[in-house]
Amino acid sequence: MFEGSEPNDIENWTCVMEGGTEYEVESAKNYLASLEIPSNILSKRDSSFSVNYGEMGMVYLYVPDEYEEEARNALTEFEVPEEGNNEEE
Repeated sequence: MFEGSEPNDIENWTCVMEGGTEYEVESAKNYLASLEIPSNILSKRDSSFSVNYGEMGMVYLYVPDEYEEEARNALTEFEVPEEGNNEEE
C-alpha cells in the first residue's frame, strides 16, 4: 500500500502542505486557486474507516514544481477558516 507517512514523489509536482483533515487542505487548495496557483490533493485517508491520524489519515497538497515558491509564500499567510463559518466580514 503506502510506504511511510511521507508524501509521494510525483514527477513535476511538489508537496507544499500536509494536513490531518481534508477540510484544511481543501481550504488551502481553494485559497491557492484564488491566486491562480494550480494544485491537486492526494488523500491517503481510508474512506472505509474514520481514521484521521498517522499514515492512513494524511492529506497532501501538491503544486507544479514551477509554482512551489509562490505557493509556499502564499500558504505562510493562509489561515484555515473555522468550519461552518460562512459569514462575510
